[in-house]
Amino acid sequence: MEEKSKYPLLEKIDSPADLRQLKEKELPQLCKELRGFIIDSLANNPGHFASSLGSVELTVALHYVYSTPDDDIVWDVGHQAYGHKILTGRRDRFHTNRKLGGIKPFPAPEESEYDSFIAGHASNSISAALGLSVAAKLAGKEKHVVAVIGDGSMSGGLAYEGLNNLSNTKNNLLIILNDNNMSIDKSVGGMNQVLVSMHSSKVYNKIRYGIAKGLKKVGILNERRANAVIRFNNGLKAMIFRHHNFFEGMSARYFGPINGHDVLELVRMLRSIKDMKGPRMLHVHTKKGKGWEPAEKNATVWHQPGLFDVETGERIVAEGGSPRFQDVFGETLVELAKENERIVGITPAMPTGCSMNKLGEAYPDRFFDVGIAEGHAVTFSAGLAKGGSLPFCNIYSSFMQRGYDNLIHDVALQRLDFVLCLDRAGIVGEDGPTHHGAFDLAYLRPIPNITISSPYDEHELRRLMFTAVQPGNGVFVIRYPRGKGSIIDWRCPLETVEVGTGRRMKQGKDVAFLTIGPIGKKMEQVIAEADKQGVSVAHYDMRFLKPIDEKILREVGENFKYVVTLEDGTVKGGLGSAVLEFMAENGYAPHVEVMGIPDEFVEHGTPEELYRICRMDAESVLQTILKYKDTSL
Repeated sequence: MEEKSKYPLLEKIDSPADLRQLKEKELPQLCKELRGFIIDSLANNPGHFASSLGSVELTVALHYVYSTPDDDIVWDVGHQAYGHKILTGRRDRFHTNRKLGGIKPFPAPEESEYDSFIAGHASNSISAALGLSVAAKLAGKEKHVVAVIGDGSMSGGLAYEGLNNLSNTKNNLLIILNDNNMSIDKSVGGMNQVLVSMHSSKVYNKIRYGIAKGLKKVGILNERRANAVIRFNNGLKAMIFRHHNFFEGMSARYFGPINGHDVLELVRMLRSIKDMKGPRMLHVHTKKGKGWEPAEKNATVWHQPGLFDVETGERIVAEGGSPRFQDVFGETLVELAKENERIVGITPAMPTGCSMNKLGEAYPDRFFDVGIAEGHAVTFSAGLAKGGSLPFCNIYSSFMQRGYDNLIHDVALQRLDFVLCLDRAGIVGEDGPTHHGAFDLAYLRPIPNITISSPYDEHELRRLMFTAVQPGNGVFVIRYPRGKGSIIDWRCPLETVEVGTGRRMKQGKDVAFLTIGPIGKKMEQVIAEADKQGVSVAHYDMRFLKPIDEKILREVGENFKYVVTLEDGTVKGGLGSAVLEFMAENGYAPHVEVMGIPDEFVEHGTPEELYRICRMDAESVLQTILKYKDTSL
């Protein structure tokens, strides 16, 4: 007897065109199957969980109403788009999601024509979708463009820049605000309160419809006067509600909020506003983790939970071993804050991810989660520093790129006392090119008035943090990788490190091996093996990229013909470049081989796989060093 399919409707859908063949009454069952498929898939192949569960009905409704891929859907924070991937021809490959050579972790146009724009970071959907909408109008194309923003992205400044442009650019953009009152951690800030309090009115809509009908009848309502009518509508709504709607202040018609888990109501609403002219905002309420009780109760933990048991709901967490760098950071920050009342902590929506929640629990008045707003996090921290506080601003390396201008103009230029901690520096793994912390060493090094450091291990992280809070150290950057370090007994005395000094970790005479950060610690066995095979390696932990230890570089330049540098960052502009510059400027001419992340975007995979591809794994480094066994090179 043939076994009954667990997903009878979903298995028939190989594209949104198949979805649109379903009867409306079948959509709730499809949503149930899609949610079940996501749960079953992610239990065995971890990924972003709660956000995609919360957007199931919205995803189904969008592809049911709109003619994708001819119409464009632009997803913000792409971790809510797993349902979209499954419905757009990637269901049978979804088990490869985030694996090397498999489906990409976020929407990517190179992977599918249904992915209208890349989505790895937050808050870009409105600007990108507005561009797509205007381009279609300029080309004379009849197409619909939808931006789906949410999961905390409305706290990002780019979203408001896009909204501001709506009012003076002809477009027919639909913005869907997927309001789940969450980002990764709980959403914060005044904008969140505005979204929660917004509502619609049957009285208002009835009056608006009557006025619009009358204006059309006498020939007044036309495109030339559309903005004036929208402003009149907005004034009418403000009079009825006794408050002004933020989005309608941007000349975008506002609808909602509606239940984002009622797929039939979503379909009805999308159809009713689909062909309206001008910008529109549809506000939908959803629940992050919908359909999986543990995730509904604790969406932060279940944002990206790793492996879990579908039957029991228990997460499968590896125990033991050394702590994560971020946990050492969080615990050490609390220690420092206990002794120094000036210390405050700032993070853009990542308190649990970077472990700054530990400071928040110990000293809630000295902890600030500013939402997904990296540029603001930096300038807010600058204001705190100018006012006499000592900010520890913790931002993931890749996301810090958004605060680059702020760091230059608001922090470095003023020589403020400011500690910037860059978590997730280097290769991060399965989240891929939008999340690798590849560029921070290179983009920070040209900035004046700044110290750049990276710890060899957890003990060095604590020492660098302690050094950073000493008077006169100014702008102090500490970068460290994602995940576990190498020392189980990580607590050590808090001692200062002389700024701009490295360490010779091992004597040698054939090859000078210069590293920065924990990747150097990983290579200790490689160095020992090279010695066994006849190449004597001198290992230097540079510790600081800026100011770099010129005493070490002179020692290397005077005593070695062969130099190998290794960094968990791009080979263009970081440690290797600094060493080459010094050697050239000071008349030294060793052969320098620079190892690190190549000059290309590295795709997703496990860190081990990606290090091997980038030739940053132990075997590749060993073979590079052994090349210099033949000193005739």
